[in-house]
Amino acid sequence: MSSQTRSIVQKSLDALLEDESFLPDCQGDVRTQAFTSLAAILSTPNHIHKSFLRIPLEGNKVVRIPAFRVQHNNAMGPYKGGIRFHESVNEDEVVNLASLMTLKNALHDVPFGGGKGGVVINPRDFTEKELHLISKKYVQYFSDIIGPDKDIPAPDMGSGEREMDWMMAEYKSIRPGTPYRGSFTGKSVVNGGSLGRREATGKGVYFSLRYMLHDFINDQKNLLTNTDNIFAKTLLDFEEKPLKLAVQGFGNVGSVAALEADRCQYLQNKVVAVSDRNVTLVNQEGLDIPALIQYTSKNRGDLPTTEEQLEQAGVKATIEDREKVLYLDVDVLMLAALEDQIHKNNVDQIKANIIVEGANAPVTAEADKALSDQGVIIIPDILANAGGVIVSYFEWLQGRETQFYTEEQVFKLLYDKMMRTMDTILPLYFGDPFPLRQNCYIHSVMKLSTVLYRQGKLY
Repeated sequence: MSSQTRSIVQKSLDALLEDESFLPDCQGDVRTQAFTSLAAILSTPNHIHKSFLRIPLEGNKVVRIPAFRVQHNNAMGPYKGGIRFHESVNEDEVVNLASLMTLKNALHDVPFGGGKGGVVINPRDFTEKELHLISKKYVQYFSDIIGPDKDIPAPDMGSGEREMDWMMAEYKSIRPGTPYRGSFTGKSVVNGGSLGRREATGKGVYFSLRYMLHDFINDQKNLLTNTDNIFAKTLLDFEEKPLKLAVQGFGNVGSVAALEADRCQYLQNKVVAVSDRNVTLVNQEGLDIPALIQYTSKNRGDLPTTEEQLEQAGVKATIEDREKVLYLDVDVLMLAALEDQIHKNNVDQIKANIIVEGANAPVTAEADKALSDQGVIIIPDILANAGGVIVSYFEWLQGRETQFYTEEQVFKLLYDKMMRTMDTILPLYFGDPFPLRQNCYIHSVMKLSTVLYRQGKLY
């Protein structure tokens, strides 16, 4: 677990320790011992599995590729978490992401624990045949620890439904005669995947913003106007105001969130900037998001980087450096790329007053405090980007029941679940001085602590 995550978990435990209405039967020295146990349990994973996948490449060369599967905590249910294909993958990162999955599932009442996987590769450096073999080898090396009722992987950065289909097929071949549909989620629909799974994270990211700026403002006007909470003032400043949005990352999450904003009928949205690993595109009158999505679908996911490519895409935009998206004068900044994008060295250049974390941990602890002290609303990853795991849960259920939902049903279930979470968290956030991230963590830790205590795991 990263120092940032460990710190915020400990602050949550400290707050709950002082709240005598929480676990009222646990008092005195027993209470102190229980909370000491909680700190140890939540700050460390149950298991860290590491292996080196032996992969014969098409050029007759053999490589050994580091691969991980971390199982953080399964008090709430089977371990659940994606498999990341990226050259930056390392053990500490996977451990931290697994712990975040535990907390995210607890926050949204998804009956899964937290897990995460990773393979240290750049998928662009491998052929489709080699990626197929890497996916199969991953299952072969970790087949003893994964399964529909043990640990259920899903796609993450660099992987998708293709890789999940390959992995499920390998799991089926290794364990013939046993249930296999729920062994992986994020599969293609033809292989038992759920309609709407690919779009789920991006849709959830945008929904968290839309719900706060539309539904919550309308329903909780009295709360917001009768408090001196600094975040309530920020929120009210955007009531019925045209919004300029910038989206960092135009992959599966960022492109879907941008399209949701472009189509939204509840807010006056204008997506004025998007970026990827190569470039930032800016148009203060609003970018043609559908045209950019169509272009990236035909160009390995890359945005246009030249005037000729912009003309080919039929898009009007100014070409800027990829980092420029972070520093634009916009109302809302959606972060859907990598970790640690806003940090102590660049936080002073951030102009957005609302930040939505579509990626995991894109804002460091120092930057989070600096922005929150200024009244910047940060909708944290644990709240905003849970759409993927929520719909993965629906996929898991559909596989067990062999009854499948329509796309409309999936999105309604997703929005209802996120809405229930926000209806619990947002009134607390705008009614006390804690930033939204801390409120989310307190709720998650409270749920996990209650479960662990009732299961007798704190003694």
